[in-house]
Amino acid sequence: MAQKATIYKVELSVSDMDRHYYETHKLTVAKHPSETDERLMVRILTFALNAHEQLEMTRGLSTDDEPDIWQKSLSGELELWVALGLPSEKIVRQSCGKANEVIIYSYGGRTADMWWEKIKNSTTRFDNLKVVNFSEEDTTSLGKLASRTMKLQVNIQDGDVMVSVDDSVVYVSPIKLKNAA
Repeated sequence: MAQKATIYKVELSVSDMDRHYYETHKLTVAKHPSETDERLMVRILTFALNAHEQLEMTRGLSTDDEPDIWQKSLSGELELWVALGLPSEKIVRQSCGKANEVIIYSYGGRTADMWWEKIKNSTTRFDNLKVVNFSEEDTTSLGKLASRTMKLQVNIQDGDVMVSVDDSVVYVSPIKLKNAA
């Protein structure tokens, strides 16, 4: 019998001084049975980094043809495609063809570094692609914050991120590997 997703209720308050975006989002996040707490928290963090009134979590791990997060225009055009992890070159190419802007958030320490070394030369032609890496230390610390009901405060300033849940604070320094043109 297939395991069911675990539901997380998240109240996410975003204060993004870089984009002048200040909003609270009430999210119901389904954690796939194969998803780790670390990946779940990275997914929530990437939502905060790209927060917008039309940004949505997708079915993620349970579908191959959808990103983890996307933003569609009112007319249904795919404006933003956000993927987590280490997608293949084929997935990157397809994503860049489907959306106006694609952001890949890689993590996993040395494995992520090896993935980027392998794929970076083939990504130079994509002007709508941005690749950001999170350190293994940062994502491991984030994973420890996970609980079924969370009130997260995410503050973003000068590219640095502070994530707080209750009395716990994690500082995250995203590393830009590739900027969109």
